[in-house]
Amino acid sequence: MVKAAYLHIPFCEQICHYCDFNKVFLKNQPVDEYLDSMQMEMRNTLLKYPAESLETIFIGGGTPTALNEKQMEKLLKAINEEFKPLPSLHEFAVEANPGDLSYEKLKVMRDLGVNRLSFGVQTFNDGLLEKIGRTHRSADVMKSIELAKKAGFDNISIDLMYGLPGQTISDFKDSLKIGFGLDVQHYSSYSLIVEPKTVFYNLMSKGRLTLPPQEEEAIMYEYLMEVMEQHGFHQYEISNFALPGYESRHNLTYWNNDEYYGIGAGAHSYTGNIRRANAGPLKKYMQLIEDTGFPYQNEHQVTEAEKMEEELFLGLRKSAGVSKKKFDDKFGMPLSKVFGLQIKEQTEKGLLNDHQDSISLTHKGKLLGNEVFQAFLGVVPSE
Repeated sequence: MVKAAYLHIPFCEQICHYCDFNKVFLKNQPVDEYLDSMQMEMRNTLLKYPAESLETIFIGGGTPTALNEKQMEKLLKAINEEFKPLPSLHEFAVEANPGDLSYEKLKVMRDLGVNRLSFGVQTFNDGLLEKIGRTHRSADVMKSIELAKKAGFDNISIDLMYGLPGQTISDFKDSLKIGFGLDVQHYSSYSLIVEPKTVFYNLMSKGRLTLPPQEEEAIMYEYLMEVMEQHGFHQYEISNFALPGYESRHNLTYWNNDEYYGIGAGAHSYTGNIRRANAGPLKKYMQLIEDTGFPYQNEHQVTEAEKMEEELFLGLRKSAGVSKKKFDDKFGMPLSKVFGLQIKEQTEKGLLNDHQDSISLTHKGKLLGNEVFQAFLGVVPSE
């Protein structure tokens, strides 16, 4: 059963130095034609895989708010027309760049059903913002959040990064302090990962990228967990913190290993036990839609073994962990029968809590999450 829809807007006015998502410079791009192709993909997808209980819609990028007011209105009207928002829809979110938002654009979004904004703040240090390729500045964040509240938004999230080039522990603490003064409901905070095909990767290859030592990055993460709890933000996932009731339903879809639509160039979807990847280049994406009605570049039938592994390494990202009953109901066998040895080993290392009804990461396990996840890969024999 499909519970979520992700829609990808690949346009950016500036490419961030750490970003490896599918994106293109906005200037001279066929934006309206692309939005038409997206609507056709929505329509065809829903005909093939009807939505019965869609709970969330998330528009990401790229930079969705790089669209002007008319383009944003066109996109949101297409979504409303095709998805005909169901009574089950609780969350309609848009990823927002603090430098792109006018009150008029925010009103268009709010009036057409958007009820959650996720701001890509990353840091409140203007020098660091310039260093990582962001065009907005700290003052833009303040202004945009004020405008968003004026436009009627009361579910706002901000992203903050740590482990950035030249970032100190003090810098990160300052950003958190400023963030707590903004009266928002949710934070996503994650460390920099240098991905291939990014500006930072090229700089690192040339020995020109200086990152904080791993010890300092770990201190930043531990401080993050501590101070979030002090301010009433529950850590419901490794990198996500929310006031009660403001958890991201969309991201929980991924961590719960539920099915979702992926609409747009480079988007990924999971429906009917098949994971699909859409073509990334705009022209190829649009041509495939025109020729076949679908933009799929590759498809993968997920095996039962892969589903079980995904249930573990995705579910363990959540503070609630992996439910033993849900695993049994989903796969027809106890969690302990499939992963008993691995659970025992990780528990003895102090990385897992083995509760009566679930397994979850310990505090130490959150710091070494990738090591724990790796332990559950390649365990289940393939069919």
